[in-house]
This record gives sequence, structure tokens and C-alpha cells, in this order.
Amino acid sequence: MPLEPATAALLNQLAEAGGPTIDQLTPAEGRAMYRMMQPPGDDIAVGSVDNRQIPGPEGSIPIRIYRPEGSGPFPVHVHFHGGGWVIGDLETHDADCRQICQLADVIVVAVDYRLAPEHRYPAAVEDCYAATVWAASHAGEIGGREGPVSVGGDSAGGNLAAVVSRLARDRNGPAINLQLLLYPVVDAAMDTPSYAENGDGYMLTRQGMEWFWSQYCPDPAQRLEPDASPLRASDLTGLPPALVMTAEFDPLRDEGESYAERLTEAGVAVTCERYAGLIHGFFSQARNIPAARPALEAAAAAIRAAHAG
Repeated sequence: MPLEPATAALLNQLAEAGGPTIDQLTPAEGRAMYRMMQPPGDDIAVGSVDNRQIPGPEGSIPIRIYRPEGSGPFPVHVHFHGGGWVIGDLETHDADCRQICQLADVIVVAVDYRLAPEHRYPAAVEDCYAATVWAASHAGEIGGREGPVSVGGDSAGGNLAAVVSRLARDRNGPAINLQLLLYPVVDAAMDTPSYAENGDGYMLTRQGMEWFWSQYCPDPAQRLEPDASPLRASDLTGLPPALVMTAEFDPLRDEGESYAERLTEAGVAVTCERYAGLIHGFFSQARNIPAARPALEAAAAAIRAAHAG
């Protein structure tokens, strides 16, 4: 399928604007650029939004708690933002979290984990796991329902959601009932056909991914550890059900789909959807790109279903 028209128009607009690519920027410059590119979400109504600090392995972790309208108690969903473990924050994914909160009728706990290169692998992993433990154990305090939480994230956030799901199995909790993996990074090899086909010209590039990996985990040997590349975990049995979303024109497409296949082979209940005509990052553009809206609705439906069981 060709590029979806609104996506093609977006790429043309960015090409005409010119400017440096992510691998030509410092981390601070990349963060500022990414923040500027993300659509605002202040007009997406939810019941309340609170910023808090919770204990982490190396100091406090900022979180943002989105509560739906109504009295609750509500199920709890823990969200890890994307941005290659280097860029992204609570603001860049505010719209995503508001929409998940509103459509899935869940409390969303967004995690502002430590970023590289100031805090390299596995700092983000340990922050996200600690925040998930906190969210599960403090559900009642924040208006949540006791019981399993769901986890999710996009790109690097999807990587972290996959890793946290496995750590929860191996560390005896907390209970997780869904891993929502939106075009996740799950392998550092960058040797798939989708890297060859889509490594340039579709916003996220091979050079960009090389830059992200070099900031997050400069040691090539460490990149192959399952906490960095979850596709390389030897045992994926006993993990939570997963919804994996990929994009046709995304260098990460094939590794996400390979991870879904590995989960299925391990006996995990998996739904894997490839979104034709779309590129990496489409989930956050659902209000600007109508073809991405079904993905948002499918994610919300999956979260609702996981918590209804």
C-alpha cells in the first residue's frame, strides 16, 4: 500500500521545512525539537491530572496521574513514553495519556523515567519497573482498583513495557494483565528487511536509531541483553497477553512482528496488527491522521477488555 495521504503530506511538509536530523543534534536539542513536534492535548478532557514524585532506585521518579471522570475505583494502566530512551517526557505524551484515560476509562500513570545519555541502560528499565510496582501497590491511594495493572508504551516505551512485563514475571510481581506494545524497539541488531526498506525517508531512520542506541547503551555486548533487546530473551513463557502494533513504513516493523511471533510460540495470547500506509509514531498523531484513529480505539478496547476479566 502507498503512504496514507495525510502521512505523505506530513512527510512532505517536514522535508520542505528542512533542518537537522536527530543524529545531528545534542540530546538537549533533540528533546526540544521532539517536544515542539508533539500535538498538545490540553483540550482532551479527563477527570483530573496530578503530578507526583515516587521513590525510585536512584532518587525520586516524577509521574503524572490521569484519572477519568466519575467516582471509580478505576483500573490502572502504567504508560512509558517513547523517544529512544533519550528524548520524550510527560509533556510529549500528554495527549496520548489523556486519550487512553478517556477512551479506556482507566487511571493512567505516566512515568518520567531517567533519560540517556545522562542515565544509561538499565536506568530506564529499573525506573519503569519501580514505578509499576508502586502503581500496583498504591492503586487504592490514587483511586484505582486493586488487582493487576496493564502496561504499555510506544517505541522505546514499548521496549520498556516488554521488559517490565518479563521482570514482573521473574521478580514475582506485580501482576500485569496486558502489555500494549506500540511499534516497539525489541532488538538492537537493525538487520531486518524493514530496516533496509524503511531506514530512510519515513521520519525514523536507521541513522536515528543508531544515535539512540549509542546514547542509551553504547556497549554493543550489553545491547544484546534481554533487558535491552527483549526479542533475545530465552524464555517468554508466562508473560501477560500482548497487543502489538506495527507500521508498514517503519524500520522497527519486522522486529515488533517477530516479537509477537515469539510470544505466540511461547503460548502467550497475542494480537498483532500492522497498520498499512502509516509510519513510526502514528499513534501520537491520531487526531491529525484519521487513519491512525482505529489504533487508538483498538488500544483502548484492549485495555478495557484486559481489566474486565
